[in-house]
Amino acid sequence: MIEGRSIELEKTVLVGIINSNQNEEKSKEYLAELKFLTYTAGGEVIKSFTQKLDFPNPKTFIGSGKINALLKFVKQKKVSSVIFDDELTPTQQSNIEKLLKVKILDRTGLILDIFAQRAQTSYARTQVELAQYQYLLPRLKGLWTHLERQRGGIGMRGPGETEIETDRRIVRNKISLLKNKLGTIDKQMATQRGNRGSLVRVSLVGYTNVGKSTLMNVISKSKVFSEDKLFATLDTTVRKVVVENLPFLLSDTVGFIRKLPTQLIESFKSTLDEVKEADILLHIADISHPNFEEHIDSVNQILKEINCIGKPTIMVFNKIDMYKEIPWDENELIQKRNKKNYTLEEWKKTWISKKNEQSVFISALKKKNVIELQSIIYQNVRKIHVTRFPYNHFLYPEKIN
Repeated sequence: MIEGRSIELEKTVLVGIINSNQNEEKSKEYLAELKFLTYTAGGEVIKSFTQKLDFPNPKTFIGSGKINALLKFVKQKKVSSVIFDDELTPTQQSNIEKLLKVKILDRTGLILDIFAQRAQTSYARTQVELAQYQYLLPRLKGLWTHLERQRGGIGMRGPGETEIETDRRIVRNKISLLKNKLGTIDKQMATQRGNRGSLVRVSLVGYTNVGKSTLMNVISKSKVFSEDKLFATLDTTVRKVVVENLPFLLSDTVGFIRKLPTQLIESFKSTLDEVKEADILLHIADISHPNFEEHIDSVNQILKEINCIGKPTIMVFNKIDMYKEIPWDENELIQKRNKKNYTLEEWKKTWISKKNEQSVFISALKKKNVIELQSIIYQNVRKIHVTRFPYNHFLYPEKIN
């Protein structure tokens, strides 16, 4: 049941590889995330296939034996879509589709499809459409095969449904027009940002589904859309917030994810400009997720790509209400003490306290330690505010009472 309506989910199979860059544990983690992405797009994962490969097969990504096993399963279970965790080349995608005779997607195509579903405003839809066309351009032959079958569902939303007569020249012209359109909107948005004056800007950043929008609602007392699905927020939301009579701007942006398609980073460049122009970053992490440290690294990598590393950053470890530590028996000699056994207090004493001068553990949903977070935000905003408005800094106390 979704939004009170019973809908049939699309039967889907996932495929991943195990190699020197990602071991079996890592592969399982990536496929678990891919499963969540598939659910978000409207699919039901009925099985995941993995294969140990030093290098992907240039023709079919996976080996012939695994392809045959996949073909047998697809036929038996009447699977609609097969989704690969890594980006396929146009040749690989075309070859696999000819062999399996079902819809073939990769992680990039799936993420683009989710973005197409989630885009609400004209600006977001234009950004997603541009990314889709850039992704589809080298895959036009494969796309035509889809169109001849008149399929719908995951991966088939967007320009492909109506552009049956599209050729490369038309698509390139469309890309050019969309870039020009985005350029015009970007200038308008830059003007809007300039018109906000000199108020201190605080931006929420973090991996997708870590609770940024929920925290935005708590701090700004607004009603930004939030949902327990990936990429619930695409459009940048900006709210004026006042803490202890001190005003500042708080923005919520699209969540990041590992292997984020380069097409999306490029087309959402203006949205990410909100982060680039921020004075302070609130980096939100889901402390209850077993791989939150890698999520932090992924976000930092994207921040590095858009030249945002080095900004004053407050680390916010969210969802402490969902954190579950695995009990550790000191008398059990076989069981090794590791991070899975850490309590929240032990986590606070690790690299978190060494690398981050400012960090706070909260639950945005339960509103735990939110006042502590507001106090830290206040102190940081005040430092910048008094330099921009030196004649009225006496209006703002140094501490929240």
